[in-house]
Amino acid sequence: MPKSLTPLAQHRALADWLRREEPDVWKWFAEKESAATDAGEVRLSLLRDTYRMDPREHPEVFREIEAACAALDLKAEVHVYQAQHHAEPNAAVCHLPGEAHVIFSGSILSLLSAEELRGVIGHELAHHFLWNLDEGAFLLADQILHAAASHPNAMPAHEQSARVWRLATELFADRGAYLATGSLEAAVCGLVKTTTGLAQVSARSYLAQAEEIFSKSAPKTNQLSHPETFIRARALQLWVQEDDSLDEIVARMLDFEEELEALTLVQQAELAALTRRFLAHLLEPPWFQTEPALAHARLFFRDFKPTGDAAVLADLAKRPSAHREYFAQLMLDFCSIDSDLHDQPILRCLEVARAVDCLGVFEKLLTKELKVKARDLNKLKKALA
Repeated sequence: MPKSLTPLAQHRALADWLRREEPDVWKWFAEKESAATDAGEVRLSLLRDTYRMDPREHPEVFREIEAACAALDLKAEVHVYQAQHHAEPNAAVCHLPGEAHVIFSGSILSLLSAEELRGVIGHELAHHFLWNLDEGAFLLADQILHAAASHPNAMPAHEQSARVWRLATELFADRGAYLATGSLEAAVCGLVKTTTGLAQVSARSYLAQAEEIFSKSAPKTNQLSHPETFIRARALQLWVQEDDSLDEIVARMLDFEEELEALTLVQQAELAALTRRFLAHLLEPPWFQTEPALAHARLFFRDFKPTGDAAVLADLAKRPSAHREYFAQLMLDFCSIDSDLHDQPILRCLEVARAVDCLGVFEKLLTKELKVKARDLNKLKKALA
């Protein structure tokens, strides 16, 4: 049985990237967070829009809160509210330093058993737990990513990074639901009841349903803020079972995107590093290291040096087709960068394209963009062989 909550790999990668690559932004948000906040205004807003639940009037709810806090080893003052004018069954948490304000909405309290309620509370308190880890680093990352994604000049990478962060956080919080109850069935029942509004559900049947979906496809989430329920149920089951392939499966669910426009900030950095290695290998032959070729490579990386890295070919071959097409496009530039080299760059790029399994794409680019005729291309391929 897993004994503690730890951030997902996506959390750590994005938080580390922000701290390393955007230190000024990180510092600004840290100073803003440490400044005096108007917690009183937040509390007043909650009082205006909700019914605050008193421990004496609702002891059954506060018993489950106490049990969830003990299970998560969470030291926080927890307040509970029922939202007004919200028909959908749901639960949310408002984070303040040292305080967690749990807000129920709709008929969720009447749908859940005591154990399921503890799981839903554990889910919400897990959010609060995450924001307190690493001296609030994950709270800062959350604030930075969502501020960047909502900015009018946000790039797709900002939006995708915030999206992956939200999805990873929901999977993390689902683990809190399990730890609060010690029961996979209770955690899944609470999840399904919250998303469907049904009063009676079977966790065993739903887990079998999720497993059937995964046996017939390799699904990934399409929703913006919360993964599809079957994905969450399956991810939680694998975590409880301590499945060896958990990290790989979760990555495929959340952030394994083929299109370059859908990369996160971390994935962009990884692709940039791979591009540097690729160019170093492509220009490894001394004859290819002419001034025009090196000057073009330094438009990508100012300190570029063609050191050679044959291992990069195996890494590229595992990449999605859209990524390999990007590298084919990249090679096309170097085929025509120095006319004194004649056909040598094309021969070199044909060789590399074959190694990374993008030969067909590269040949089409040669005929379309550089107007290489089919008979000339065949001659080049024969010369290469």
